[in-house]
Amino acid sequence: MEIEVRDVEANSRFEAWVAGEFAGFAAYQRDERLAVYPHTEVEPRFEGKGVGSALARAALEDARNRGLAVRATCQFIRGWMARHPEYADPARRNGRAAD
Repeated sequence: MEIEVRDVEANSRFEAWVAGEFAGFAAYQRDERLAVYPHTEVEPRFEGKGVGSALARAALEDARNRGLAVRATCQFIRGWMARHPEYADPARRNGRAAD
């Protein structure tokens, strides 16, 4: 299954699409120093199929590319980061405010 993730800046969220069908989103708030991820939601029919992981990866890659610290208040993204230590570098503030 191919998952396409789009950054929909007008809605402050990453959206996941599968075969042209909306599959879920990861909301964000960004400024010049920090990306906050407060909520991720996957449509029930796409749960367990990698959609949440694709959203988390896209969101964290975006923060990395922008040089932003991360505050993951969303339990899903926080847990995903814990399982993927390559996204837990020192610039990230998992669940805490950036200095």
